[in-house]
Amino acid sequence: MSSVLHAKKRTAGRQSTLTQLRKNGAIPGVVYGHQLESTSMALDARMFAKVLAEIGSKSVFQLDVDGKKVNAVLTEVQRCALKGHIKHVDFKSINMSEELEVDIPITVVGDAIGIKQGGFLLQPNREIRIKVNPAHIPETIEVDVSDVEIGTSLYVSDIRNKFPFEILNEDDYTIITITPPPAENKQEETVDGTPEVTEATGQNPSGQEQ
Repeated sequence: MSSVLHAKKRTAGRQSTLTQLRKNGAIPGVVYGHQLESTSMALDARMFAKVLAEIGSKSVFQLDVDGKKVNAVLTEVQRCALKGHIKHVDFKSINMSEELEVDIPITVVGDAIGIKQGGFLLQPNREIRIKVNPAHIPETIEVDVSDVEIGTSLYVSDIRNKFPFEILNEDDYTIITITPPPAENKQEETVDGTPEVTEATGQNPSGQEQ
């Protein structure tokens, strides 16, 4: 479902102008794409944060820019490195009848056999790129890892046919790996089976100090 975001056109200006916008509770942004020239705009920061929390960043938004309504997806969010607040947003207007290529986060579900065997789960890739109709963009892709054993991995080839959309990543794109536990340190044993302990004495084998 689309969520309406009201915005006002703005003139692309200097950094000082953008700073003033942010001080006044607005987020500068731009929208471009299907049947639309690149348009600079400003959104109410509180309303944008509210909508983002409600429907997530992967949904289709309905932008109302001074009365002109377009369906759009969020393509970039720039944040302040120190405080984390949003500094700028980019939207791309879309044709709702054409499929999109989007990166969707992976959510791992299930208790892997390999974990029960003492292994550790590693997730080298946290997103999957898919091609999907805008009306059916998922917020996340759940991947069941229950059958993954210790010392093995789960690849895109293992899940490609489990979803109603096209996955664009290669078959060998790794989703998760279950690694064995680290080898335990073992003490060297002497012939009679008792541990051999080497003491640091500061002497070489000949008995002379180094």
